[in-house]
Amino acid sequence: MFFHKKEIIGKPINVETPSPQFAQLLLEQFGGATGELTAALQYWVQSFHVENAGIKDMLQDIAIEEFSHLEMVGKLIEVHTKNADQTAAFSSTLFAMRGIGPHFLDSQGSAWTANYINEGGDVVRDLRANIAAEAGARQTYEQLIKLAPDAGTKESLVHLLTREISHTKMFMKALDSLGKLDDPFFGNVQPDETVDIYYNLSTNGQDERGPWNAEPDFNYIAAPAEKKA
Repeated sequence: MFFHKKEIIGKPINVETPSPQFAQLLLEQFGGATGELTAALQYWVQSFHVENAGIKDMLQDIAIEEFSHLEMVGKLIEVHTKNADQTAAFSSTLFAMRGIGPHFLDSQGSAWTANYINEGGDVVRDLRANIAAEAGARQTYEQLIKLAPDAGTKESLVHLLTREISHTKMFMKALDSLGKLDDPFFGNVQPDETVDIYYNLSTNGQDERGPWNAEPDFNYIAAPAEKKA
């Protein structure tokens, strides 16, 4: 059961310079691939795949927080558009046809789709997907912060970016509790004998070495020498 409390979680919305052009960019975090709707639905559905009670609870808590972030982004879009519907700037945006406030579109006008949701029924796989999702959202917020037209909008976006980092930490801790934070193997199918082989297939220039291809974790196999004519 859900209850809606008519109060924004986190930072209050305080837009000083309404900008319908910026509101169109904000749609990326409302109806876009990295947006809050995608995250909320992804984590909520994933929670039903999990037998670990603590991780299930965490996923549902974060999912509900993401719904609150969707509300926050939607409110930002509403404030940035509601008093600008007669301006030339408004007429040059998606809102001229759709009306004020948020819509399930990204900043380019593409409709939200469930194809954005990344869930696969395995808790380790899902937690790793969530870390990637939070990184994508954080990057989008970082770009929005750079383009924000006023300090109040920027403050709200910094809060949303901060919570992406918080969620990443939680997902990493959950993986660590399962002993899977830095373990590349999950599932039930055992890998074959090539699992620890690094093939050097980049033959132009100097070969680069690092922990990703170093012994004892990897058997480094150099590319065959180029045949002379």
